[in-house]
Amino acid sequence: MNHRRKLLIVTTAAAAACFTAPVWAQAQQRPIRLVVPYAAGGPIDVTARLLAERVKDSLGTVIIENRPGGGGNIGADAVAKAAPDGLTIGIAAVATHAINPWLFSRMPYDAAKDFAPITQMLRVPNVLVMNADTAARLKINTLADLIAYAKVNPAKLNYGSGGNGSAGHLAGEMFKQGAGIFAVHIPYNGGSPAQLALLSGQVDFNFDNLATAAPNIRAGKLKALAVTTLGRSAALPDVPPVADTLKGFAIDTWWGLVAPAATPHDVIARLNSAFVAALKTPEAKTRFAALMAEPVPTTPEEFGAFMKAELAKYEKVVKLSGAKVD
Repeated sequence: MNHRRKLLIVTTAAAAACFTAPVWAQAQQRPIRLVVPYAAGGPIDVTARLLAERVKDSLGTVIIENRPGGGGNIGADAVAKAAPDGLTIGIAAVATHAINPWLFSRMPYDAAKDFAPITQMLRVPNVLVMNADTAARLKINTLADLIAYAKVNPAKLNYGSGGNGSAGHLAGEMFKQGAGIFAVHIPYNGGSPAQLALLSGQVDFNFDNLATAAPNIRAGKLKALAVTTLGRSAALPDVPPVADTLKGFAIDTWWGLVAPAATPHDVIARLNSAFVAALKTPEAKTRFAALMAEPVPTTPEEFGAFMKAELAKYEKVVKLSGAKVD
């Protein structure tokens, strides 16, 4: 009886230890699918493809699958419902895992429970920009000047965004509340139309993605008043953060990697090791710098805690904005 019990224990332990070995062996023989919940060609897609190339020696072939739609929800849902075998991973972004759960009345997945974090990848600051001619006409040179003007001239300023519930809209609402001012929000059908409206003087200021705004800032068409990260951005070292004026203000664009929730821990660890190493290569950093993106390699635990904090933060911000997608 004792012999049988010992044999059972040894056999069970061996099976548990080897549970994920066949899974990972398959991952080496079959390509890993990396789901990008946005269309090809954007910054998130570009960085995903760059990292996929960098990890092929350690993980094998990684195929990018673009699944746009639903504000990113369609692609994220594909990851949530995939087999937890290490062969399907995906991008988690500020929209899919922090904003959309509060913005959409119905969600196909649970952002807090349906995913296993792997690592944060990148973050890109947003920047508060004004039309340069408008700023000169109103004698606004700093963020403090903008706030002061808005307080003396209530409801005379307006700001544009890529749509209700977009990062630009939510940043504007956070700014208005923190500064104690009012400005009219004008939503556009995407970030590009919103920027064109700013450049043409139809709106007074925007919170724009730094990568998108940078060329017009350099050309002198837009005046950068503040970045939205807690500290200064290496891409705009002379531009102070909003947090210098409004303590604690922080809102930026970020994305990282996740797997289905039940993916084994050792598989997550191997994925983390490969992608963190790729994020730290000089070649990757150079490419990211061109996109105004900062690598943010983390442990799975750190990324999980970060996403949890972001989800809680945006619950308040979305409710403040009143934005809703039915």
